[in-house]
Amino acid sequence: MSRPYRIICVVAARPNLVKMAPLLRAFAPPETQVETILVHSGQHYDVEMDGQFFDTLQLQAPAFQLAVGSASHAVQTAEVMRRFEPVLEQTLPTAVLVVGDVNSTLACALTAAKCNIPVLHVEAGLRSYDRAMPEEINRVLTDQLAELLFTSEVSGTSNLLREGVPAHRIHFVGNVMIDTLLAQLPFAPSPTDVLRQANLAGFIPDGSSYALLTLHRPSNVDEPQRLRALITAMVKLSDDLPVLFPLHPRTRDMLRRHGLVGLLDAPRLACLPPQSYLNMLGLMKNASMVLTDSGGVQEETTALRIPCLTLRDNTERPVTVSEGSNAIAGRDPSVILALCRDILRYGGKAGSIPQYWDGHAAHRVAQATTNWLQTRRERC
Repeated sequence: MSRPYRIICVVAARPNLVKMAPLLRAFAPPETQVETILVHSGQHYDVEMDGQFFDTLQLQAPAFQLAVGSASHAVQTAEVMRRFEPVLEQTLPTAVLVVGDVNSTLACALTAAKCNIPVLHVEAGLRSYDRAMPEEINRVLTDQLAELLFTSEVSGTSNLLREGVPAHRIHFVGNVMIDTLLAQLPFAPSPTDVLRQANLAGFIPDGSSYALLTLHRPSNVDEPQRLRALITAMVKLSDDLPVLFPLHPRTRDMLRRHGLVGLLDAPRLACLPPQSYLNMLGLMKNASMVLTDSGGVQEETTALRIPCLTLRDNTERPVTVSEGSNAIAGRDPSVILALCRDILRYGGKAGSIPQYWDGHAAHRVAQATTNWLQTRRERC
């Protein structure tokens, strides 16, 4: 007998895959009576940074690859909508599930809503209150379109209630990204193994400490003076502590475009190629500190209880600061370096693990969704 419910699950970028993997597994058991169809928008896709995640997370290839590629925010959003609508017409889903806050999240949510198909949003309610961030626009609008909203921290629920979302549509389930982290952590390699793969064996002797740096947000890497200041600060930090710097393709391209590649020529700053998910976990779990502008890394370091400095003026994930191991460092190099030296001197902030970051968030999503589907069907 065919399953009565069909949910299209949308991914667009690497963090989406990390969040989607446990959700697909949670919906898989026959008793959920849900068929999932994976759609990849192709918003971010290359073998180095995306394709390998399918192997690591044991995900089947997407049923649909929209292959939209890079473009301006408006063009990319419109192109995802144009290519996603025929998928809805062909598959006739019961609902569309989106995760996170990329352009494809909003585009697919808006397309589904215009086709009268319910939208389920995982990682709803996060707010930086910085409308200059394209992700903030995507979050706010997707949440207004969604029928079910699954929050990863208490602030998300509070934000949605304040914005007028009815309480019965909001479910505090925890963080699905941490589901994947806890499942994969035992398989993460040692930093020594990661460096050996990158032909940097011996850069960090066994047992020594290091800092891990990630930079990719346009607000940090597209403006040459800001990028120069941040890299210069990291070179200064490397005098006190070796720095490992996996280079995001966008950051690499901007360093070249602005003629800043020479700044990386420092003996204790090691640039690495884009890393697999497991390699990044291995680097994070053994770091003395992590410096980042990534929301996902803020969450992962909190789950690992590794001191983290966020190189931004705000965060949409405040629980990583109020309870976790994260602190907002801003972009002033002198402040960043002072905070780094405090961590070296005093050991840094370990924090605690937020509620429901326990490896079972995806099961809560599946249970709440199944209950909603059954209730909805009975009413029809």
